[in-house]
Amino acid sequence: MTFVWESVVSALSLSMDAFAVALCIGACAVGGTYRTALRMGTACGAFQFFMPLVGWLLGTYSLDYIASLDHWAAFGLLALVGGDMIRSSFAPQEVRDTAPMTTAMLLYLALATSIDALAVGASFAMVGKPALWLAAVAGLSTAALCFGGVQAGRLAGSKLGKRVEFVGGALLCLIGFNILRAHLWS
Repeated sequence: MTFVWESVVSALSLSMDAFAVALCIGACAVGGTYRTALRMGTACGAFQFFMPLVGWLLGTYSLDYIASLDHWAAFGLLALVGGDMIRSSFAPQEVRDTAPMTTAMLLYLALATSIDALAVGASFAMVGKPALWLAAVAGLSTAALCFGGVQAGRLAGSKLGKRVEFVGGALLCLIGFNILRAHLWS
């Protein structure tokens, strides 16, 4: 496989966690979803762009350290946000309708879904490949997928109601557990 295709496939696979999270956020979004979709796409796309570059820079010095902690950080952040969504799903409807996605939650999600991009960027450095193409494709594809994911999730949420927030929170926790499982038991 050529370097360009390796970068594109890696970048698209890095986008999938953020897309799944965007679907969950869209399903639970309060009010209009255009602003939420734009914020989610921008934050996740920016993190997916910068994290491979940071990983590439750190890769020559500390790949083992990054690899030993990345899965714990992603798991913790996704469990935190997912747990909060599950808790919120049991709140009365009028309380839920006044609680939009906070900037802190958005940044936690963007960070949690981009930690693997840090490790991929570091691995590109270890094999002597540049990370700029990977970062550009990962950032753009993640931004587009997150924007669309929030919109698609909103359609599902409007059809399924309050249960979607519980399911979305559970899915975020499962994504976190899957990241942990893949790193600890593979």
